[in-house]
Amino acid sequence: MALAVCLLFDRRSERLVRELWGRLESQDVRTLASHTHRRHHPHLSYAVLRSWDVDRVLAAMQALPDEGPDVLHCRGTLTFPRGRVALAPSISAAMAARQERVAGALTATGADLHRNYVPGCWIPHVSVATRAHGASMATVVTTIADVLPLPLHVDRAALIDSSTGQVWPLDRVP
Repeated sequence: MALAVCLLFDRRSERLVRELWGRLESQDVRTLASHTHRRHHPHLSYAVLRSWDVDRVLAAMQALPDEGPDVLHCRGTLTFPRGRVALAPSISAAMAARQERVAGALTATGADLHRNYVPGCWIPHVSVATRAHGASMATVVTTIADVLPLPLHVDRAALIDSSTGQVWPLDRVP
């Protein structure tokens, strides 16, 4: 069970990621479209928490300044252990600073920040495949390469419980 602070995309960008998920699913590659509760949103996580108080986390995120929309320029593919594959966005120094502020605000609430989201360890990514192994890894990489470069427009943020799909929209983009 985890709670994530997620950047979410405008309708066009969300549609493009969901279409990518669909192309992979049609090739028998599992994506976030078919993972667990099947209510996943295309997103980039600033932070993932292993324990938290949702009211304190919401208050901390609402206290951060609204940094407004941004664009992620996806230019490649990342692979992670256990067959996880993601889009690799380039980010600005300002985006990295935003993530660091979010992580700091979350740890100040007493939340347990997952080690991969500690500033300096964070690898920005947009999840695509959840269990690509062997030959399917080549399918994923080729299918992603066919849609690159892929600009994704961030226009909102939310807290999302990854185990249930519950969403708490934020009224700002931290």
